[in-house]
Amino acid sequence: MAAKSTGPSGSALRWLGVAAAPAALALGFLWAGGWLSPHRVTQNRLMAELHDAGSYGQGFRRAHSKGVCVTGRFDASGAAASVSKAAIFQEQSVPVVGRFALGAGQPYVTDNPATVRSMALRFMPKDAPEWRAAMNNPPVLPLRDAQDASDFFSSQRIDPATGKPAPARVKAFGATHPWLQAAAEKNAHRVITSGFADDTYHSLDSFLLVGETGTKTAVRWAMVPVQPVAPADTAAGGRDYLFQRLIADIHDHPLQWRMVLTVAGPHDAVNDPSQIWAPDDRTIDAGTLTLNAVESEDGGPCTGLTFDPLILPPGIVASADPILQLRSGAYMRSFSLRSGEKREPSAITPAMTQAPAAESEKKS
Repeated sequence: MAAKSTGPSGSALRWLGVAAAPAALALGFLWAGGWLSPHRVTQNRLMAELHDAGSYGQGFRRAHSKGVCVTGRFDASGAAASVSKAAIFQEQSVPVVGRFALGAGQPYVTDNPATVRSMALRFMPKDAPEWRAAMNNPPVLPLRDAQDASDFFSSQRIDPATGKPAPARVKAFGATHPWLQAAAEKNAHRVITSGFADDTYHSLDSFLLVGETGTKTAVRWAMVPVQPVAPADTAAGGRDYLFQRLIADIHDHPLQWRMVLTVAGPHDAVNDPSQIWAPDDRTIDAGTLTLNAVESEDGGPCTGLTFDPLILPPGIVASADPILQLRSGAYMRSFSLRSGEKREPSAITPAMTQAPAAESEKKS
């Protein structure tokens, strides 16, 4: 906690004010596991609060509601095998099912380049336990623990008169949580890329890799695009244009990311996701993710999956970061609720994810 801070800077307050609504929905999955909260933020209360903050529900995920399924493979480099015995890091190719989404609770929201983007993956090594991972494009999480999460979510309640969170509550959160200022500013100044394909996705939370001898190494990781990075096109538009661009890119050529593990240094806060790690920490290039197919969530391979970050294989264990437990509980409760609801069609339909017809097919 930054005890000497007198309050958030102007840029931090602007971030909180401008990005509050999408941030609330992007981070809404974090609240659950009331046993970790002094004020008993139970899973049922969380789901009700997500609804109050604009989550659509009705068979969709309570946050990151608009998405598409992708499939491909992960080719491990073998470089991480020295710090983890997990099958995923042994030098081999592993099938992957994944999902790209926007961090809003509305499945029909209009695409906006500033909205948080997410990548979620299910690694399925042969004859070994699977691993599920959920990542977002902001580099750091502007929440420290259950109390921060509860306070933040309370500040995002939709005012019925305006259809937006009350500005006074949003500013009050920033003023009363100065220890989150650095994380908020880091995210506010991140590069907004042109789309899903050239974005970097971060684990946000820390995990411990376990080696063959039992040694534990604290890491965070990022999926770094192999594709050239371009800034967001302010002239682009259309309700689904970010997804349409992703679909066109995958049909044009496979998309790739490098999994880069960052090893915690001696002064890095392993159990506090709001803390920024040192820029000169050691990194390990663990392998390459290749995605070569895309499908609608209407019957796609990712639709029935929950990307619970605590579904971990031998060789990877959770750190003591309290947000991990919150995320896991929220994912499972959301999955339980949507499984019993009738779901409407996705914004990204099966027809939209089909490859364009070849010229010869068009003429026939």
